[in-house]
Amino acid sequence: MSDVPVIQSLSEIAERYDALLCDAWGVIHDGVNLFPGAGEAMTRFRETRGPVVILTNAPRPSSIIPAQLDRLGLPRGAYDAVVTSGDATRAAIKAHLPEPALRIGPAMDDPLYEGLEIDFRPLEEAAFIICTGLNDEENEEPEAYRDLLGRAAERRLPMVCANPDIIVNWGGRMMWCAGAIGELYKDMGGEVIYGGKPHWPVYDLALKEIETKRGPTPRARILAVGDGLKTDILGANNHGFDALLIAGEGGVHEGDKDAAAVSAQLAKAGLKAAAVAGALQW
Repeated sequence: MSDVPVIQSLSEIAERYDALLCDAWGVIHDGVNLFPGAGEAMTRFRETRGPVVILTNAPRPSSIIPAQLDRLGLPRGAYDAVVTSGDATRAAIKAHLPEPALRIGPAMDDPLYEGLEIDFRPLEEAAFIICTGLNDEENEEPEAYRDLLGRAAERRLPMVCANPDIIVNWGGRMMWCAGAIGELYKDMGGEVIYGGKPHWPVYDLALKEIETKRGPTPRARILAVGDGLKTDILGANNHGFDALLIAGEGGVHEGDKDAAAVSAQLAKAGLKAAAVAGALQW
């Protein structure tokens, strides 16, 4: 096993690529703070190489994400488009309509449902589940849903999970995501349907955005940047993109950026990366 190259800046490898798929949470920001240098790196890539698509597992439509990024201070000139897990999930939700659904997730995810006319019902009356996160993300843990999910599994209700992420670093605090509920449901024998990373639907949407900006682009010429091994890096590996692993303190897999340590971590997970960096910098 050879060590994955450690780089200090995106510019060291940028000439290999014509487009960038850039994760948001853990790479660009931590939900509270914009990471220094990330906006400049994205802007410089756009100016010198090609389009930048922000590819996030946010369980909301992409249309609301730019305003959130504005508030964090990311310039609109740093990216060409945003594609979310929410975008990719809406098709899976539509496939189950007009059947009634059980909703799991906070009110802030309401934009996901706009225009879908979903009939939300209690578990006993639902035909499927839509999970966007924990109802109370600040105070609950996935185990609080075990009884509910057990009863849903007995009824064999499929679950549409709008965010495959298990956990995120929110301003220095780790918070559970919808993916944790989805994994628990799978462990109980439930069927879980995903649209976000590492699954194909969200990448299909992202490739269409790249094609709109610069025409058909070979996947080997697209770099996927992310901090999540089971989402960003696995998705890149599965779908033919090179991956840049961000292993800095703002991500999920934070800490040691030593080449041997990172290579061992990737090998243990059965994954590969073109390079690793402590942060997204130009």
